[in-house]
Amino acid sequence: MKKPLVYLVGAGPGDPELITLKAIRCLSEADCVIYDGLANADFLEYAPAAAEKISVAKRGGQDSIKQDQINELLVQKALEGKTVVRLKGGDPTLFARGGEEAAALHNAGIAFEIVPGITAGLAAAEYSGIFLTDRTTSSQVMFVTGHPSAEKDFDFIDWDYLARFDGSIVLYMAMSNLAQIAGRLIAGGKPTNTPAAVIQHATLPDQKIARGPLDTIDALCKKAGLSAPAIVMIGKASDSLDAYNWFMLQPLFGKTIIATRDPAGNQRLGKLLGQQAAGVIDFSCIELQGPIESPALKHAIRDLNDYDWIVFTSSHGVDFTMELLGRYRKDSRAFGSAKIACIGKPTAESCLRYGIRADFVPLEFTGKALATELAGHSDLRRKNVLLLRSGAATDDLADGLRHSGAAVEDIRIYTTVTRQQPQEAKDQVAALIQSGGADWITFTSSSTVQGFFEQIDKTLVENAAVKIASIGPETTRQLQALDLTIHLEAKPHTAAGLVQSLAAYYAAARK
Repeated sequence: MKKPLVYLVGAGPGDPELITLKAIRCLSEADCVIYDGLANADFLEYAPAAAEKISVAKRGGQDSIKQDQINELLVQKALEGKTVVRLKGGDPTLFARGGEEAAALHNAGIAFEIVPGITAGLAAAEYSGIFLTDRTTSSQVMFVTGHPSAEKDFDFIDWDYLARFDGSIVLYMAMSNLAQIAGRLIAGGKPTNTPAAVIQHATLPDQKIARGPLDTIDALCKKAGLSAPAIVMIGKASDSLDAYNWFMLQPLFGKTIIATRDPAGNQRLGKLLGQQAAGVIDFSCIELQGPIESPALKHAIRDLNDYDWIVFTSSHGVDFTMELLGRYRKDSRAFGSAKIACIGKPTAESCLRYGIRADFVPLEFTGKALATELAGHSDLRRKNVLLLRSGAATDDLADGLRHSGAAVEDIRIYTTVTRQQPQEAKDQVAALIQSGGADWITFTSSSTVQGFFEQIDKTLVENAAVKIASIGPETTRQLQALDLTIHLEAKPHTAAGLVQSLAAYYAAARK
């Protein structure tokens, strides 16, 4: 049996990119992950699929599970010989009861390691453009709980001392006592006009902030609808310029965008959108099936070196081709002297991951453009050209290459089918669109259009304020065939181009 070991891991404040590399490494080694409600559930993907995953979330001020029970659970799972990750929001020891968990493990003779995380107080300040220390405003910071434990009353905290403290005060778990805290600080001598700020859902696309003088900050929060979880900041540093609030000034901040690709594609698109501070609804409408083996494909794979040009129209085509080569105990050397053409830089980058450098990438990322530009780049007369692409692809590329004199073998190496979402997910997306809660629906292929509208009523979209974004001409034509209004077409016609075009849409609107 393995020696028991528990990692007390800080998952950071919420933004999935703020978790540390060490935390990811610990998760990858876990046999059991015990996670709380403030840790982003996406982090569970870093753990092995076979790892046991146990939620110990606490909700609404009343613990659904007591801390003593969590301590016992940590000890129990470790004594089973498992490597345990205790995943906690923010930092594992700053107002997170990590010390109690460490004590329980120590008393049970179980080894533990502590992996620091970015605490919510620092993240909330920095994602709001508030500088807790600054030579002109504050040279000291104090982190304080605004909700003492049940064993201690409110007066356990020296509010009079805090009233005299001339620095930045950062309060955790203070929302339920905010009016009382402000009153105690003012009674202790803190000026009523002392700047204060409250940040809710820090680092996430629904981050909110309220600013104002100490004597009215509670009322301002109520008016703005701010509630827990939130961080309260008091002091001169809280009065920073709105221009420094870089996160909430991102072009896509506050926008809710529905992504309709396959699950892996949605994950990649969601990451790009998240970097622009958008909120993403994953509504995967398609899934990929491949490689589709056929006599023609087997023949082509066996004799790749016989072709003058091999054309990939997507990263998926590259991946499925390489998967099939692996089955036949071949690798990139099988391409021999054949030249490689790719639609779009992402497809070319996929080739490069396998050690294959694309010989040609058109300036415009469409099949029609590739056929035209490749004919201008190279004499295609009597050249053997192999297309390895989706079963849903149009004939523009093959017809254009044949028109230039090439002998084209068009093989569909994979296909896309509709991925049916659970009824609950369909109802949630429909309600979001109907209520005006969704700003955009993104479509990245004709098959995503088909898959989405097989599950969501078209009239619902037509009658709502939601806008439609298309990745390129072929997708646009599919949407137009449904008499839908397209508000944006990506340039370039890639996932990154789609995100850039969405950001540019709002940047232009601000001018």
